[in-house]
Amino acid sequence: MTKEDIQGLFNAIDAFDTKTFASFLDEDAHFKFGNIPVIKGKDAIFEFVAGFFQAIKGIRHTNLESWELEGIRFVNGTVSYTRLDGSILTVNLSKTLKLKGSKIKEYLIFIDNSELFKAG
Repeated sequence: MTKEDIQGLFNAIDAFDTKTFASFLDEDAHFKFGNIPVIKGKDAIFEFVAGFFQAIKGIRHTNLESWELEGIRFVNGTVSYTRLDGSILTVNLSKTLKLKGSKIKEYLIFIDNSELFKAG
């Protein structure tokens, strides 16, 4: 997974493009988002992400930095969520992407977005 691939992944997320997002995943991928239980399988991750996109008005990743080790990509940055009421929450995040070939096998998001669904 190149830096261009990583940028494409984040562009898909920011565009609410669930189909393109899912195209980066291995069929048996595991997805961990903050403190929610692990979601297993590409289809289940697709459904979760599609539902999450319906619960917010917008999302934008900025200040992205990435590093790689063999088979693992690390990404740090900032994400701004636009709530349905138009208010914005901005938090730092860290993602670890463990690869199987060119696809993501484990997608781990370390974030505290606990304020997201509270009034802005």
